[in-house]
Amino acid sequence: MRLEAAARMDVFRKLWAARKLIVVVFIPLSLLPLPLIHPTSEACCAYVLMVTAVYWVSEAVPLGAAALVPAFLYPLFGVLKSSEVAAEYCKDTTLLLMGVICLAASIEKWNLHKRIALRMVMIAGAKPGMLVLGFMCCTVFLSMWLSNTSTTAMVMPIAEAVLQQLICTGLADGHADSETVEAPEDDSAASEKEEDNLDKNQLELLYHNNSSVCSKQELTTLSEVQCCEGNGVGLEATSNPTYIRHTNGLLPQVAIEFPNVKRIKARRDSQYPTKRDHMICKCLSLSITYAATIGGLITITGTSTNLIFAEQFNNRYPDAKVINFGTWFIFSFPIAIIMLVLTWLWLHFLFLGCNFRETCSWSKKRKTRREMLSEKRIHEEYAKLGPISYPEVVTGVFFILMTLLWFTREPGFVPGWTSLFEKKGYRTDATVSVLLGFLLFLIPARRPFSSSCSSSSCRNTESDPMAPMITWKDFQKLMPWEIVILVGGGYALAAGCKVSGLSVWIGRQLEPMSGLPPWAVTLLACLLVSAVTEFASNPATLTVFLPILSALSETLRINPLQTLIPSTMCVSFGVMLPVGNPPNAIVFSYGHVKISDMVKAGFGVNLIGVVVVMLAISTWGVPLFNLNEFPDWAIARNVTGGL
Repeated sequence: MRLEAAARMDVFRKLWAARKLIVVVFIPLSLLPLPLIHPTSEACCAYVLMVTAVYWVSEAVPLGAAALVPAFLYPLFGVLKSSEVAAEYCKDTTLLLMGVICLAASIEKWNLHKRIALRMVMIAGAKPGMLVLGFMCCTVFLSMWLSNTSTTAMVMPIAEAVLQQLICTGLADGHADSETVEAPEDDSAASEKEEDNLDKNQLELLYHNNSSVCSKQELTTLSEVQCCEGNGVGLEATSNPTYIRHTNGLLPQVAIEFPNVKRIKARRDSQYPTKRDHMICKCLSLSITYAATIGGLITITGTSTNLIFAEQFNNRYPDAKVINFGTWFIFSFPIAIIMLVLTWLWLHFLFLGCNFRETCSWSKKRKTRREMLSEKRIHEEYAKLGPISYPEVVTGVFFILMTLLWFTREPGFVPGWTSLFEKKGYRTDATVSVLLGFLLFLIPARRPFSSSCSSSSCRNTESDPMAPMITWKDFQKLMPWEIVILVGGGYALAAGCKVSGLSVWIGRQLEPMSGLPPWAVTLLACLLVSAVTEFASNPATLTVFLPILSALSETLRINPLQTLIPSTMCVSFGVMLPVGNPPNAIVFSYGHVKISDMVKAGFGVNLIGVVVVMLAISTWGVPLFNLNEFPDWAIARNVTGGL
């Protein structure tokens, strides 16, 4: 019996190990009767759509590889010609993304993001509540222009260094959590507090020694620490440092410097000096991934799902000139501000309690010794950046110029700069981003006619004084080609649904929902999308749902923007699980939060997001996009599709 049970378990293990291969083979074969029994264009297109959707949701193959399925199945089934499918894989948004990535490469190469983040944190201070709000603000700002994943990867090492400074200061001074730095006249009160709390917080950070030994002893600041095979986070070495190598099993090994302090009795059930320290670590870590998601909502280029929506909408409704950088920003910026404040309040209540006076005070008289030392550390890290360099100035100018040109292209309420040209409709946001991105490959990183240069620019251009701001390697390192192909696969699926008539057929099947009011349809779409995206990738989820929601809106004769825009925003709210999106996985890998913490906090953020988006689309979204009417451009599309 035992041998049979062991054999069965061995078979199950092998099947589980080969589950992705089974899905890749079984799904196309099981769905094959559909186009064979009903050899129509609609059935063939539905087969390709279902196979691709299952591949995306199950992630049995990489997302980019699954996006190539329409490239060979559409021609094989006679839905689209091969040349027609290929044309869908490179659109205007691809060039827009390439230009933005050029700017992002320059920002990262010259450490402008680090200067912005540290400066914002310096303004906020080291009080836990203000520290969290400061990190959230700088993360939102960076995520407007960089990808959510890149922003989280940039900001988390800075936050981790601050957290480790708080922890190691707690080890050096066990009662610092209760000791308050008061004015000279309050010395007596301070001494009484010290006596009352002398025996509190006598805890020590535990560490594990079961990880491999690092080959490098030198540490650099923040995200530049290299240890063994990966990058970690640490504080810069001083004389006679003590290193503690800690690993959580998910990240590369992290080397942290602790000052030489007297060892305090260890509490073995925690790696944090106090429970409050652990709560601060949880709150700050989760705030960064949520802020990255919120910031990505603000601009068309903030996240890939916004780009997918913009391109699919413009392809489906070419006569609708309503979605551009300006209109999207006007609609989404208030949403982001409201979500930022409510998310901060929710996280503060969940992890730090309701004592806002204690955690958010800017008064120096109420700062603990640990907070003073943390502020000192942040100021030291900012001082290491030195004075602002010439490449940083150029990058900042390009950043501001790109934003202004996007806003003023077609603002809507006044003529934009495109009205200066005789031919209309030739210039888009991609024209601006590609032009400025191209110039970054030409402009030298050293100041012209100047023999002196900053240390950073000299270090990066020491071999060639005429070296440009960015090189092709810098661009290629950040360019998300998988996302480009994934977006192209979505365009190909949408084109197939349009040509084959599948979208019209889906719309007819949804006619029983015509009795629902528009707000109810929008709410159902938001809830459905936000639930599915917790387990599937955001771009894949949106790519599957956009054609269906477009057909539903046309069938119910409601403005398609009333369902498409809220669904596009809600697809980014997959924040309850580490698999929901890459920023969640990055934050989870640092080991401060558990899945239960993410679920509890993420549910509140998800609910906040849906409520705020519904509020926006029902208030200022109505006059902005004229949502009370079924627009002419949708009527034309509906008539053409019906024919």
